[in-house]
Amino acid sequence: MTSGLEDLLRELTPQVLAALVRRYGHFDTAEDAVQEALLAAARQWSAEGPPDNPKAWLITVASRRLTDLLRGESARQRRESTWILPEHYTPAPTTDDSLVLLFLCCHSSLSPSSQIALTLRAVGGLTTAEIARAFLVPESTMTRRISRAKQTIKASGVPFGLPADDRLPMVLHVLYLIFTEGYARDRAELATEAIRLARMVRRLRPDDAEVAGLLALLLLTDARRPARTGPNGEPVPMAEQDRTRWTAKDIAEGVDLITTALAQGPPGPYQLQAAIAAVHDEAPSYAETDWPQIVGPYELLRQISDNPVVDLNHAVAVAMVDGPRKGLALLDNRLDNDHRLHSVRAHLLEMAGDRTAARAAYREAARRATGLPQQRYLNARADRLAD
Repeated sequence: MTSGLEDLLRELTPQVLAALVRRYGHFDTAEDAVQEALLAAARQWSAEGPPDNPKAWLITVASRRLTDLLRGESARQRRESTWILPEHYTPAPTTDDSLVLLFLCCHSSLSPSSQIALTLRAVGGLTTAEIARAFLVPESTMTRRISRAKQTIKASGVPFGLPADDRLPMVLHVLYLIFTEGYARDRAELATEAIRLARMVRRLRPDDAEVAGLLALLLLTDARRPARTGPNGEPVPMAEQDRTRWTAKDIAEGVDLITTALAQGPPGPYQLQAAIAAVHDEAPSYAETDWPQIVGPYELLRQISDNPVVDLNHAVAVAMVDGPRKGLALLDNRLDNDHRLHSVRAHLLEMAGDRTAARAAYREAARRATGLPQQRYLNARADRLAD
């Protein structure tokens, strides 16, 4: 299967699943039917090319397969009396079914972890194995969790449609996690999908400053993606990135979004993160970064969220303003079970001129890192400090 066909099927999958769930319900069975339709499409379209309306083709095939799967259930006569197979599917003019599916996955009866897992599976396109790794649980555990989430939605009887705003914070959180998963694992299609869905939420909630803040944050962060890794997948720190490779149009859009959002009132966490990203992206070089403008938002973020990554980044910003020893002092009480803490400590020790301690910290960070490119990069940093 070509990459173009694979991209098309990935884009259509949540839309086709949403269309089936909206029409028939039966989340779990609908997903099975969609997977079989995708396999049929991969075989037929690889040989003959996609049809004129790929989405309608997939919905028709998946609907017929769903009918077959449901016929064995005890209440089939009552169900079948209302079934109409959509030979020609026309999406709603103002709402993408994928967005409705996103809100459905964030159903209030689900736990936050189940909301995230189900959305990553149904809307984000991650496999169950990938989600399990993200949650640090066995794949079998995640399979059961996702299955229970689908059954909970089915039992709730909630209609397939756009809900009230009470699910919006979780929807934004889920989109942020989908983007982070794609960005961290260098899976551009996931980051792109998160941005696409964030744009849809923005169209639905145009006056919500946090929605604008999230979209701005995703754009400003994704703009750096072309320069953030080297030819062998090794991470390239922001200080060493070729800023001419950053995506200027995304930076311009993100800066415009966050500038407008911040004028609407007290900022939320996504607006604060976007404001920090905007300062980084607008700096002509790392040396010319306006670090005092970054320290302030980080201090506000620390007040509203208990996030160790925020603490680490705040320590770096303080070090750039007040010196590395000030930043190191902020790390003294942090837990040392994450490679990022040791990496930041090593960086600040190197800034302070303590090459021996910095080298040891880089080695420890490499030992704790899970990715081979990261391990190589951190060990290379340690080697540079060898006497």
